[in-house]
Amino acid sequence: MIKDFIRKRSIHVCLICTGGCNGCDIEVAALLSKRYDLEQYGIYYHNNPRECDALLVTGHVAKQWQEKLIELYNKVPEPKAVLAIGACALTGGIFQQESDKTGAPVSNFIPVDAEVPGCPPRPAEIATAILKYVPGVLASYSK
Repeated sequence: MIKDFIRKRSIHVCLICTGGCNGCDIEVAALLSKRYDLEQYGIYYHNNPRECDALLVTGHVAKQWQEKLIELYNKVPEPKAVLAIGACALTGGIFQQESDKTGAPVSNFIPVDAEVPGCPPRPAEIATAILKYVPGVLASYSK
């Protein structure tokens, strides 16, 4: 009962790294530190896509991740949002020349609701994107 009450008033995100240098992952991890304290905004991190409202996707979508990314996306319950974080997720970044090993951008595989550019983007930019786009996507389904 309490869990349902809290879940309705918060955003639950799941981070998926699909290849790359992990620079964006470090910036997302910084959001959990005392400096940014993501939970003060009602945003909670989960490892299980079945318990999240939004996927935070980083990396250039390596060949091994292409089918897995679609499977993980399908496991997220509706309504759901997807944020592509970093240059690799948006364009392939420094991995563009390896076209046979990468399938960037993320939007080639799953629908993306918001993009956070940068290599890597700052934690504040990621938090702002989550707060700006995810509630709007989730609210549009409730109408």
